[in-house]
Amino acid sequence: MTLLFIQANDTAHKLIDTAKQAGQQLAALPQEDLRFGDLLIKGGWVMVPIGILAVLGLVIFFERYFTIRKASTNESNLMMQVRSSIVSGNLESAIAICRNSNTPLGRMLQKGLLRIGRPIKDIEGAIENIGKLEVSKLEKNIGILGIVAGIAPMFGFLGTIAGVIKIFYDISKTDNISMGVISGGLYVKMVTSAAGLFVGIVAYVCYHILNMMVDKVILKLETDAIEFIDLLEEPSK
Repeated sequence: MTLLFIQANDTAHKLIDTAKQAGQQLAALPQEDLRFGDLLIKGGWVMVPIGILAVLGLVIFFERYFTIRKASTNESNLMMQVRSSIVSGNLESAIAICRNSNTPLGRMLQKGLLRIGRPIKDIEGAIENIGKLEVSKLEKNIGILGIVAGIAPMFGFLGTIAGVIKIFYDISKTDNISMGVISGGLYVKMVTSAAGLFVGIVAYVCYHILNMMVDKVILKLETDAIEFIDLLEEPSK
């Protein structure tokens, strides 16, 4: 009985030593760093349309941003020059000033000046129509940012779901349901969801930034148009 106990004790010590050696060997192995670029590549084919949407959104945002910013510059000097020309009776000079300004406000005022002599309602209608046209030019392609904000997360979820389907398909073929296999595949495939959400959030924010900028331009154009109509009505008061 004592001999059996001694043998069992020796076996236990050997197992403990073996486990310690295995642990030391695992600790000595170099740890693989999780690199952002590698994750993007492992995301699969879905990362391609997500990347295209990201580039498209950025191009549209910066192009519209600078266009709207140019249109929102202070035009107080233009209004002063137009007012001075109208008060002095020099209509041709006022029209030339508006034409040379090459701005939304300048084109609106030019259309109104060309309608002088007609009823004030006709002048207001002409200015309003040009204003709508100028606003539609400013809003060009902004709606695409809204589309990007909506479909980029969908592409991300599609990539994750496709990856999960593939993981379970492989499990059904190999009958290997180890946690390492499942978690290793999931963390890679969920990269597509993270990328899609990130692109969607950025596009959503950019979309509303541009819309707020356009709203400010519209308010400024409406204010200047009202001031112009009041200016035309002054001699008749």
